[in-house]
This record gives sequence, C-alpha cells and structure tokens, in this order.
Amino acid sequence: MGLPALEFSDCCLDSPHFRETLKSHEAELDKTNKFIKELIKDGKSLISALRNLSLAKRKFADSLNEFKFQCIGDAETDDEMCIARSLQEFATVLRNLEDERIRMIENASEVLITPLEKFRKEQIGAAKEAKKKYDKETEKYCGILEKHLNLSSKKKESQLQEADSQVDLVRQHFYEVSLEYVFKVQEVQERKMFEFVEPLLAFLQGLFTFYHHGYELAKDFSDFKTELTISIQNTRNRFEGTRSEVESLMKKMKENPLEHKTISPYTMEGYLYVQEKRHFGTSWVKHYCTYQRDSKQITMVPFDQKSGGKGGEDESVTLKSCTRRKTDSIEKRFCFDVEAVDRPGVITMQALSEEDRRLWMEAMDGREPVYNSNKDSQSEGTAQLDSIGFSIIRKCIHAVETRGINEQGLYRIVGVNSRVQKLLSVLMDPKTASETETDICAEWEIKTITSALKTYLRMLPGPLMMYQFQRSFIKAAKLENQESRVSEIHSLVHRLPEKNRQMLQLLMNHLANVANNHKQNLMTVANLGVVFGPTLLRPQEETVAAIMDIKFQNIVIEILIENHEKIFNTVPDTPLTNAQLHLSRKKSNDSKPPSCSERPLTLFHAMQSAEKQEQRNSIINSSLESVVSSNANSILNSSSSLQPNMNSSDPDLDVLKPTRPNSLTPFRKAKALYACKAEHDSELSFTAGTVFDNVHPSQEPGWLEGTLNGKTGLIPENYVEFL
Repeated sequence: MGLPALEFSDCCLDSPHFRETLKSHEAELDKTNKFIKELIKDGKSLISALRNLSLAKRKFADSLNEFKFQCIGDAETDDEMCIARSLQEFATVLRNLEDERIRMIENASEVLITPLEKFRKEQIGAAKEAKKKYDKETEKYCGILEKHLNLSSKKKESQLQEADSQVDLVRQHFYEVSLEYVFKVQEVQERKMFEFVEPLLAFLQGLFTFYHHGYELAKDFSDFKTELTISIQNTRNRFEGTRSEVESLMKKMKENPLEHKTISPYTMEGYLYVQEKRHFGTSWVKHYCTYQRDSKQITMVPFDQKSGGKGGEDESVTLKSCTRRKTDSIEKRFCFDVEAVDRPGVITMQALSEEDRRLWMEAMDGREPVYNSNKDSQSEGTAQLDSIGFSIIRKCIHAVETRGINEQGLYRIVGVNSRVQKLLSVLMDPKTASETETDICAEWEIKTITSALKTYLRMLPGPLMMYQFQRSFIKAAKLENQESRVSEIHSLVHRLPEKNRQMLQLLMNHLANVANNHKQNLMTVANLGVVFGPTLLRPQEETVAAIMDIKFQNIVIEILIENHEKIFNTVPDTPLTNAQLHLSRKKSNDSKPPSCSERPLTLFHAMQSAEKQEQRNSIINSSLESVVSSNANSILNSSSSLQPNMNSSDPDLDVLKPTRPNSLTPFRKAKALYACKAEHDSELSFTAGTVFDNVHPSQEPGWLEGTLNGKTGLIPENYVEFL
C-alpha cells in the first residue's frame, strides 16, 4: 500500500493525523536515503572490483603475449606456427576487451555514482533542512501560543491586541513554513521515481555496450578460431600416429637398454659416487664419470641431478689399476678402488648397482676377487602409516588371531620390554617387512606380539585418530543419546585421512574379533576400550582436563568396536544430527537454562500447532535447497551427501527451526540469552545480553563462531538468538 497524500489544507489544522502522515513520509525519505547511500557504496565497490578484474586480465594477457612456444626440431609446420601464434592472438583479444571495459568503468562513475550522490545531497538533503526549519518553527509557534494564552485578561486592551497580532504573525509564518516543507517532501518523493532509476538504467546500458563489444570481438575472432581448431586437430592426429612407434621403442629400451644405447665416444660413462676426505671426515660426492680405454683417461664431473648444477671443477686422471673393494672393509656397497698415474693415493668409487660395478670393472680391466658377503647393517626404522607399517600390524594381527585369540588378558598383559623392542626391530627391518609371508615365528610370545602392536601405534608421529579430531571425538562421546554418538563418530571417522581410516578399520575389525571371544580371553569391549583409548586418541597436551577425558576416549573406542561394520563400510548419512541431539536433551532441560559445560547444540522455538504444517513445508523446501547448494559447492568434507530427514514420525521434529543460519548465510549479529564461562581457550566467556559480531557456523558441531571485543571464538549455539 502506498503513502497517503499530504494535503496543504491540513497544514493549517496541524492535526495528529497530519503529523502521522508526515512522519510516514519522513520515514520513507530516511529509508530511501539509507538505501541510496548503501547503493553508492556498493557501486563504488563494484567499479573497484571491475577495475581489479581488468588489471588481472591485462596481466594474464601480457603473460600470454610473452610466452613463446619452442617446438622440437629445427623447423615448424604451418599448424605448429599457427598454434605458436595463438597465444599472441588470445592476448590481443583480451586487451581489446579490457580497453572497452576501462571505458565502461570510467563512464560508470559519471552516469551512476555522481547522479545518485547529487540526488541524495540536493534533494534529500534539502528535505532534511526543511524539516529542521519546520521543527524549529513548530517549537517557536507552540511556545508563543502557550505564553499568549497565559496572559491575564486584566491587561490593557492595547497590550492584548499587540499580543494577538504577534501570535497571528507567528502563526502565519509557521503555516508558510509548513506548506513549504510539505511541498518539498512530496517533491522529493516524486523526483526519486526518475532521478533515482535513470542513473541505474544508464549504467546497465554501459554494461550492455561492453558485452556487445565482446560479441563483436568474438565474431572477428571466429576465422582464426576455426583455423586454430584445425591446426590443433592436425597436430593431435600426427601425435597419435607417431605415439605408438615411440612407445614401441620405449618398451624395447626397457627390456634391453644396453642394445639401444646411443653411440658414445667413451668406453664407459655414468654416475659414480666418489669418496672425498674432508677435515671433519669423509663424504661421498656424486660425479658423472667417463672413461676411454685407449687413453685410459678418467674424467670426473661433480654434478647433482636434484639441483641440476655442477658442484665443483672437472678432474681428469690416467688409470693405473682398478680393484674391487671388499665389503668387509667398507660400509658402502658396490665399491671399487682406482689408482691413478698422475694422482697419489687410492680413489674409492661407488657404483649404482652390482651390475653397474661389473661394467665399470670390465671397462677398466679391473680385478674382481671372490669373497663372502658381509651381512647388511640394520638401520633403525621409524613408525609410519606406509606399506611397512601396514605389514607389521597385519603380521601381529594374524599371529594373535591364529595362535592366541583365546589367551586370557589379551592386550592387557604386557610383554618384556627388551623382547618387544627386539621384535619391533625385526619387523621394521625393510628386508623383513617386504617379505610377503604373514607369520611371526612361534618363538615370540603372544604378549610380546600384542605389546609390539601397541608400541608401534604409539611410535607414530601422531595418534592414529589425529590430534586435530581428538576434541571432536571426545565431544561426540559426551552426547547423551547413543544413536547421536554413533552418528557423530561415524562422520568424524570419515574425515580422517585415507591411511588413518584404513589402519583404524583393520584394527577395529581385529578388536571386534577379540571381543567376540571374551568368554575365553576375558577381554570385553569395555576392557579393550581401556587398553586402546589412550593409544589411539591421546591428547596433544597432558593436562588435568585431558586426564578427566580418558573415560570418554575409552567410550569412543567401544563405539568403534561395536559399530565397526556400519562405521567403516557405509558413508555417514549426515555429518550432524542436531535435531536428534537436541531432543535427547530436551526432556531434562525444559525447566532450566542449559549449562555451558553441556555443549548445547541448537535452540528450537515452540510454536502454535496451527502453524506446524506451514512451518514443516518451509523447512523441507529450505532443507532441499541447502542440500543442493551444499553439494554444488563441496562444503562438506566427507563423501556423504546431506539429506533432509523427512520421514521422521516424531511430531517434535515438525517444529524445528534452528536459529543458526546455513553455511551460505552471511555473517550476522547475535545476542546472548544466557551467561557462559569458557572452559577452553578457543571459547568466549560472556554475560546475558552480550552482542556478538560476525556470527557464523563453525566446524565444531553445536557451536557457532563469533567476535566479541575484537576476539574471535566459539559460542554455544543455543545460547544466542540472531538479531
């Protein structure tokens, strides 16, 4: 409904109805003024963004123009020349398009920003000045009128007549000011219909001109585009025609590289590591070496393939003798000693393999003594989720399930530490770990094997279930509803890295098998949770709070064991189940505000039963839109798709209306309903009535993230309402 007209005749009466009508016009002018001010701000931001976009596209065009294709060979085909020229053509088109964009940007300020600012200052500003004058005259007139009415009737007649004349003059002036103000208000209301919309039309026309220019450029570019498309197709066809031949040659080189070696002027060439003595000891430096049998000349060029640069000056020596180095005299493998005529001492070199050493020895007429190999030294390994790590865990699990599944106190009774460390050193030996057999020798006791498995998991750089998810798992275990706990842990497991999840699945399947034999081994699900909770879900810092949460670590492991088939073999339906989590709390919290320590999730507003059906329909529609939008933007980090729960038979679900916005809602202000004291550094402390800025959903289920006094932190979701 539109605004009622302001009648000039009402200015004299100055009735309450007139004042209310005038106030509605003033409110509309204020609304228009704020809107134009915001529009000017957005327009300037748009122009700035277009200018930045133009600069970025020009930089992109310059990069295209500077790049030059280098084709293989000393000549190019017409198609290759066309392709090489294409980048410069692309750059030219982009530059022409950006020239037109700059003209549009420069014109936009004149046709959009300037007229809007002029209308706001000259018209709305004039109306505001008229209002100030009108308010001033109103106050003056009312004051004189009250003073006049308080004059005593005993005053002289001349004085009374003079007072009457003065009041008439003030009344007449007030009436004139009122008429002028009403006229100005209605004038601005009418002017905004064209002076406000006309600049927007001019701006859109500028946009259309720019897009039309792009259409014309596309038409002009069409001929070259066709030529380039043909050239690309021809080049692709030639590539496909020669690829099979090149691939065939590559396979021959793989099968027998020596038969297809390039003809070289050298008898032997390749990389060797040369032992060099330094003041702090010895080091092995990589050299590219060549050898000519006729001149017995060895050339050594220090070169690092990783950095792609030479590491020093070339050196040439004349070969005197070459002798294979016995491995019991040196830690390195594939070594041989070279004596030179023109260099004192022995040069020790390391070939890349046994075969490579044999070829160098044959080329240099070296001697190859026969001797027994010394055993390889073992290097201490580190625990990782690699093929060796999975092999170790599988071997331990296989040994336990085949030889000791019924042993009492399985995983609870620990083995002798020295034996455990010795078994781990054997298992972590790369040669042993690479063996395909899965059996651990029967000489190792089951308690040693189970202790080795737990020790290996503790030796990982971080816990298997990761520090970053530790708090989320604990929160999930603290939920009052078992179904909600399983659902939340299900979602969290699928956020773990692939290798962590695979290892966790392997372990949980095994522990479920152990728990199935609890009548014999006495290891129930609860006992296994106590054993593996601190190992798989240890906190990053050892604090009192962390110690108090150990029992919840155990609960997480219990849930994983009991629900391992569902958790690891299916994807979670939804990452969060706020409705279910809330309903589990609702029964106990109806009569009191929730406490901060209970990690509240969502605040639901009750409504009349007559509104339920309408609300249900709006929630279903908005949920479906949220699902489509969330999938399109890959908001969720799990492989599941968000599905709205429309099949619930619980009538309470019909009135769900979360106060939190969905993930696409912009930041908003919110007010605290209750006071809350932070329990962690990442949370905010506040009192009832506190107003937060930039409130939006966080990654933590049941929590929002907002800003208070410049500090950003977590806020319980059902402690606030959005403003």
